Amino acid sequence: MSDIIGLVLPFFGMIFLGYAVARITRQPVEALGWMNTFVIYVALPAMFFQLLAKTPIEKLTEFTFIFGAVFSTFVIFAIMFAISVFTSRGEIAESTVKGLGSAYGNIGYMGPGLALLAFGEAAAVPVALIFCFENMMHFAIAPMMMALAGSGDASPRALALDVVKKIAFHPFIIATAVGVAAAALEVRPPLPIDTLLEYLARAAAPCALFAMGVTLALRPLKRLPREIGLIAFLKLCVHPVLAFLVLSLVGNFDPVWVYTAVLLAALPTATNVFVIGQQYGVWVERASATILVTTVLSVATVTALLYAIKGGLLPPDLFP
Repeated sequence: MSDIIGLVLPFFGMIFLGYAVARITRQPVEALGWMNTFVIYVALPAMFFQLLAKTPIEKLTEFTFIFGAVFSTFVIFAIMFAISVFTSRGEIAESTVKGLGSAYGNIGYMGPGLALLAFGEAAAVPVALIFCFENMMHFAIAPMMMALAGSGDASPRALALDVVKKIAFHPFIIATAVGVAAAALEVRPPLPIDTLLEYLARAAAPCALFAMGVTLALRPLKRLPREIGLIAFLKLCVHPVLAFLVLSLVGNFDPVWVYTAVLLAALPTATNVFVIGQQYGVWVERASATILVTTVLSVATVTALLYAIKGGLLPPDLFP
């Protein structure tokens, strides 16, 4: 157990430091802008490229694995969305944000750092694949459902173009595509550029976690959604269990890949859910509260999951 605590303490410690520093210094929210820019547009893309470019190309085309991970995430979204639509008598916009709160994990900021810390560089490829394909799904679902709800005035053509642009020009996805191309062509950048990318990659996880803590501090807990218990249960408990079951059913994968997918499924609600709520003016304060509550609870649930994995209590495949 001490090994697990040693594993998660630095990770969640960086989030806590960001939170504490933000509460003490009281900097305005705008002060976080350049940190987020560095993390999203420079550090994490450099890390994805570095790790993928060194990976044999055959490992980057595990479409059955991609289907299993993304399908389990979609099922969680659909469950929460259906429950919310039923209880709210047809409210689509709020139900969409609630569904995303239950399914959209913090796979951008928390995922790479924790997975690589727990499972080593072998976790890089499944992290990148899950991130790219799940974000494609989220980028498509949010505007489409908001259009159905009447929360957007864009035409179907403009809506489709917006979705394609968000997918095609996201820096993580661009870095992943370039990394895959480099792996396929067996190309490595010159040594000075490679060294620069290595420096940036090492900065990615600590900067992302610190920025996440700051973000949580700047969005104080004001209004707890009444569905918070169900959302947290679906996100932190049901989602990883479902991912494990689906991946066990659809194929026989490398244990590190399975454990990485389960770990990513167990992560708390992504900060992008708040951004989506704010963009459409729907469920904004409660989305912020959901992120904070699930992040706090994940300290216990993620620690328990890692203990089960590292202690050999969770087999890599239920149906070998």
